[in-house]
This record gives sequence, structure tokens and C-alpha cells, in this order.
Amino acid sequence: MSSQPEIYSGLQTPSLESLLAKGSQTRRPSQGIEASLCNTFGIAKQQNWPLAPIMLAAEEMGSIKVEKEYWLRADPVHLRIEQNHILLADRQVFKVSIKESQQLADVLNKHFAREKLVFLPLSPDRWYLHATNVPNIHTYTLSQVTGKNINDFLPSGKDSMIWHNIFNEIQMLLHDHPINQARQERGELTINSIWFWGGGFMPESISSPYTQIWSNDSLPRALARASSTEHAILPPNAEIWQQSTTPGNHLVVLDDLWRKSQYNDAYGWRENLKTLEQNWFSPLFTSLQRGEINQFRLTTLNENSTMNFTVTRKSLWKFWCRTKPLSTYMIFQP
Repeated sequence: MSSQPEIYSGLQTPSLESLLAKGSQTRRPSQGIEASLCNTFGIAKQQNWPLAPIMLAAEEMGSIKVEKEYWLRADPVHLRIEQNHILLADRQVFKVSIKESQQLADVLNKHFAREKLVFLPLSPDRWYLHATNVPNIHTYTLSQVTGKNINDFLPSGKDSMIWHNIFNEIQMLLHDHPINQARQERGELTINSIWFWGGGFMPESISSPYTQIWSNDSLPRALARASSTEHAILPPNAEIWQQSTTPGNHLVVLDDLWRKSQYNDAYGWRENLKTLEQNWFSPLFTSLQRGEINQFRLTTLNENSTMNFTVTRKSLWKFWCRTKPLSTYMIFQP
């Protein structure tokens, strides 16, 4: 049950509630959206889920050797101290230019040259780190720690203390950098740290169960490329999506609810769910009734659970499966 039950008051989601009620359900412990996608694409976990090399390979930087090299994601973040907590904020709440990222990375590359660490800011908020010496650490994905106290998510493992020191040195280097001083004067959040995650080597093979993937996020796009699967930007609604699709098994990534929940944005979560009901769940439910869609599978995630709801046109006739208020599904937690 959500810690904010009042958020469901007056919330009308009849199509979503019907899909959930009529579908078969499975539940398993949650490892996050990244782990769920890795499992779906047959990617084995190394020390971490090897997302950095997979995403780097999709950056279209032909001069960079990805295979047989160890890569980490190293994303710019903002840390804020609140009482005895250090909270992490990601690109959802600040903007950084490619020029700023390159200048900050230059400082780090000069400082860590002896350690043979190379920071590559290939986009303003999506950096990569090449490490000659493969670290023995377990890290947490950026999405797992966004909006949370980082003290519970620092690297662990044999080399953890080395990387804790690197983490602290980076904060000292960035704290007084002129770029951050200028950002502070403009009233913008400073880029005062880097978050390491997704380290590993490029998997030998990545397989996809999908005909096409629809998403605005960089990870599904990278998985599509690595598995030679068609990819397209997410349309604004299901009706436009259906006009653009070909027969097959499609993955549609609707992750705005997760992003709202990371910052405990209850109002934004509620409004986004209303939009999803109108733009996606209602037209998809109608298409399932008409037989235009053979099967609909909805996967929902929160910090505790991953639940799959699978609905077919035939299962819509389960008159004994009465709809229940959305608040009864523990998986939906803003």
C-alpha cells in the first residue's frame, strides 16, 4: 500500500483497473528497471549489470574501442546535505551543457592520469569512464539512488575503499571549480560529484524477444542496437503508435511514473497516471477488445516488487474477476 493513500482519491483509471483485474499476475522481488531489461535481453550479470559498454557502443563513436575493455558509467550529479543524509539529484532537476561537462572532465582526467582513469563526457549528462585496472566493486545504478541517501548505496567489494577515496577526491576537485561557482551565482544546482555504475565488459551476445522497441530513454535504445532490433521514439499516444506499428512483439517503455516517484512528486505522479490512462491504457484496452491486439503485458516496478499482468482478448470475458481500486495494488507506489 502506498505511503500516500490520499493520492488515489477521485483518481479515475477504469481501463487500467480492468486490464489489471482481467490479467494473470506474477510477482517477483524488484531489482530495478535496468536489471529487468538485462534479464529480458539475456544479459548475464558480471560484478554489475554491464550497461556502460552496451550504452557506449550505441553512442556512435567509432574511434572508441568498446570490446575487451572495462567501462563504467560516470554521470554528473548534484549532492545535497540534509541533516545526516547526502541526497543525490540527477539530470531530471538540473541542466548541464556539453561545454561544462568537457571542462569538468578535463580537470578529472588530469588529476587521475596516474590511476589511468579516463572520463569521456560523450553527452552533457551521460559520461563514461575507462579503467585500465578492472575494479572489484559492486555499484548501484543511478536510478536506484536518485533522490535517496547515498550512504546506503556507495560501492562495496574488495576495492571499495579505493573508489570511496576517488569519489571524495572528485567532490573536492569539483566543489570550487569556476564552472560551479558560475552556476551557483546563476542560482543553478552545482555539478559537485560523479556517480559510478553499470561497470563491465561488453557481453558476447545480446538477444531480443521483440520486433521493435519504443522508448525515449538511452538504455532501451542501446539494447535495441546491440540486439539488432528496430527502435523508435515513443509516440505521444497509443493511437499514433498503432498506426506506426507492424505485426509482432513490441516493447513500449513508459517510465515517467518511475521518474516522478524518485523525487516523491505525488502530484506529478498522479497527473502522469491520468495522462497514461487517457493516452495509452484506454485506447489499448479498446484495441484488445476489438482484437486488434492479441496480448497485452504490463510490467510495473517499484523498490520492492516487479509485477507482470498479462491480458488477452479471451481473458476480458472473466466476468468473475471484478475490478478493484488501483490503491489495492501494492506495486503502484508514488
